[in-house]
Amino acid sequence: MKFIGITEEYLILKDIGTDNHDILKEKIKSSLSILWNTEGETVLLIDKVEYRLKKDQLIFLTEFHNVEIKKIDMLRMVRFNRPFYCIKDHDNEIGCKGVLFYGASKVPIVNIPDDELEKFELLWKMFKIEMQSRDKLQIEMLQMMLKRFIILCTRLRKEQGEVQLDKETHDVVREFNFLVEMHFKTKHSVAEYADLLNKSPKTLSNSFSKQNQKSPLQIIQERILLEARRLLAYSEMAVKEIAYEIGFDSVQTFSRFFKNKEGISPLEYRKRVA
Repeated sequence: MKFIGITEEYLILKDIGTDNHDILKEKIKSSLSILWNTEGETVLLIDKVEYRLKKDQLIFLTEFHNVEIKKIDMLRMVRFNRPFYCIKDHDNEIGCKGVLFYGASKVPIVNIPDDELEKFELLWKMFKIEMQSRDKLQIEMLQMMLKRFIILCTRLRKEQGEVQLDKETHDVVREFNFLVEMHFKTKHSVAEYADLLNKSPKTLSNSFSKQNQKSPLQIIQERILLEARRLLAYSEMAVKEIAYEIGFDSVQTFSRFFKNKEGISPLEYRKRVA
């Protein structure tokens, strides 16, 4: 079921199985996708990394993720573009920026608990009913339902985080993740992001230490590495071009960085994943 508005608004709801899973590989400009595994187990390669989805787990993707299907039983997909609903413009309402989408190197997975499943099922049914409407209020209704769907997912993601953070720390962490996604090609140091957030590098690092997870520098470098792997695997750009594309002054510096992180040279990696 697909909605296309008069100013290129795009929304699609689709049940995906073994016969139509190629839609997951489609590239829609400025689009975001939510995949809900409803039966069995789904195994996806996302940028060459394997993700296994159990029943009633959700995963959140941007247009930049490259998806390959290894196994699928049944998925539900919600995909929308920026003209239909821009999460950046509505972030004060839904609070998902850097949590569900644009979270740097992370691809978040959310579990739908049994006591929340009825809400998701009901919303999906209402979504499908409204997709068949053809009145002037249709787009507003669909946007309202999408907003509700994203809010439910964001709440679960926050509840299922390893460490519950105070609001200020949580906001710093997710804004940092978003900024890395926006600027990783030109800004490679923690200090540059600390300046954007009006924080000291030490304060920023302390915010992440409360999560007992990766440091800000690790997140920056993992995002750079992810883009390097994507370009090596899915583009025909030369290694030198890739180095300059993601902000390295020389191919030698990029090659040292890549080999230090990946264990092999960029060319060896390209041959391995070809």
